[in-house]
Amino acid sequence: LQAAVASACTFAAGAALPLGLAAISTMAAMNVVVASGSLVTLAVLGAHAARAGGAPLLTGALRVTFWGAAAMAVTSVIGSLFGAFV
Repeated sequence: LQAAVASACTFAAGAALPLGLAAISTMAAMNVVVASGSLVTLAVLGAHAARAGGAPLLTGALRVTFWGAAAMAVTSVIGSLFGAFV
């Protein structure tokens, strides 16, 4: 139960900044602003997770940021194949 609560809180914290950035950015800059903000948030959360687990901060931050960027890229490609992005 403790792990589930921690995971839910981390997910909410990770979603808060990109959602806030989407709310205040212009349509023209939204893709870059939200993607950049998401990657920064992932790096910070990855470093926090590494610290909690006793791992090197940089390794944790880079690992989470890399896989987050990979997930964004795959999602973007699939979305463009189905015409979801203009």
